[in-house]
Amino acid sequence: MEKKNVLVIVAHPDDETLWCGGTVLMHPEHTWFIACLCRKNDRDRAPKFKKALAAYNAKGRMGNLNDGVEQKPLNKNVVKKAILNLLPEQKFDLVLTHSPTGEYTRHLRHEEIGRAVIELWNEQKISTNQLWTFAFEDGYKKYYPQAIKGASIHHMLSKNIWQEKYRIITEIYGFDKTGFEAKTTPKEEAFWKFENRIDAQKWLEHEGI
Repeated sequence: MEKKNVLVIVAHPDDETLWCGGTVLMHPEHTWFIACLCRKNDRDRAPKFKKALAAYNAKGRMGNLNDGVEQKPLNKNVVKKAILNLLPEQKFDLVLTHSPTGEYTRHLRHEEIGRAVIELWNEQKISTNQLWTFAFEDGYKKYYPQAIKGASIHHMLSKNIWQEKYRIITEIYGFDKTGFEAKTTPKEEAFWKFENRIDAQKWLEHEGI
């Protein structure tokens, strides 16, 4: 496959693994940059993120966006600025990020970042040929997050790829095998695909997010 310059924008260390880690592992020929908006000063999770980057042979950078347990909504311009501050000065072939509806019920930072990335693309402050947003849902907490059947793109992970993804979650990040993250670790990854920034903005507005 043609080598691509790919940007992943996520809220937390481990989001890159949960929602698109298999896709990263399937394409070692691509150049990957992973921007993580929260937990730069977290003495536990920040070093683990760096180890995860090494496992993916990716470059990356972390920010320190407010991530308190109370989940106070953030001004969208604060989120946009935080994203732009982490990005290398380059154009991307593909950007992967959160859905504006999130992947489970409910984390505001995921939703805010998904919304901000679409708006930054529409404002031409992020340059990419395609945008893929993670496509997962949990039936409003009825089950662990799973790929949305009607999404544009589906990647069923091979056993080897999924096992490496699971290893990153349980061994590098150290999540308990009985916990949410390990039990969630999807064996299928799905995305909503956009090739036009105006279409993505219309989708954002149409969804009423």
